[in-house]
Amino acid sequence: MSGSASPLGGTPSANDRRRRLFGSIFAITCGAATLVGVLALVVLLADVLRDGLPRFDWALLTNFASRFPERAGVKAALAGSIWILGLTALFAFPVSVAAAIYLEEYAPRNRWTRLIQLNIANLAGVPSIVYGMLGLAVFVRALGFDRSIIAGALTLSILILPVIIIASQEAVRAVPDSIRQAAYGLGATRWQVVSSQVLPMAMPGILTGTILALSRAVGETAPLIMVGAVGFIAFTPTGLGDPFTVLPLQIYNWISRPQADFQQIAAAGILVLLSLLMAMNAAAILLRNRYQKDR
Repeated sequence: MSGSASPLGGTPSANDRRRRLFGSIFAITCGAATLVGVLALVVLLADVLRDGLPRFDWALLTNFASRFPERAGVKAALAGSIWILGLTALFAFPVSVAAAIYLEEYAPRNRWTRLIQLNIANLAGVPSIVYGMLGLAVFVRALGFDRSIIAGALTLSILILPVIIIASQEAVRAVPDSIRQAAYGLGATRWQVVSSQVLPMAMPGILTGTILALSRAVGETAPLIMVGAVGFIAFTPTGLGDPFTVLPLQIYNWISRPQADFQQIAAAGILVLLSLLMAMNAAAILLRNRYQKDR
């Protein structure tokens, strides 16, 4: 019968041919969707490189923002972005990993744990402007940090906390349970198992999630505007209580101006932001590969 499965080595049945056809169509559709995304990225990068490379020089990195495009630079914005990213990683990474370890290795499996997991998953999808309003209410006003670097870093930290927690939980969950049982069989305590066996094996996945979360944080503008990032600063921050600006906000400030020269320097600022992002990702990838090699 044409609708029955074919014997091994026999002629494919109609159902087999239909499944293969649908599989081929699905594969072609997915490939086309991927190609569209890649082509769009290539076009955007080509446009940015064409406009930004003529202005991408040392003066761009050493000059402050200015009303005159030939004198404008990203020194203050670059310093502010480095401050914000460094503090955000410092605050978010240990808290997120500790939360993931507790939820996976120590927390009881009951409805309260499930409720916490559900809320973490929901928080990962909350719009960033909501975190900006929370940072304004808590860090700027309630705790009195004013419109400073520390307020911006703490706001971005709570923004990326759910993302890193979920990624860290998945990495911890992927560690084979036989590793834990073998360590317990040798007389290790739970803390020794977690710190010496589970955490080192999960670290590559944890670092991957951290890379993705910080990549999101480096491009955020709305939460930082809410907590006081400004568009023009003629000095570099030197302390946690100083005012600040960041590269995305500076780029937006330039791109909103009608002069063609500011469009070019905005494209050069995008190249600086991409360079910062790639340098950060390269450092995290080196750490991840080191942990993978040790494992």
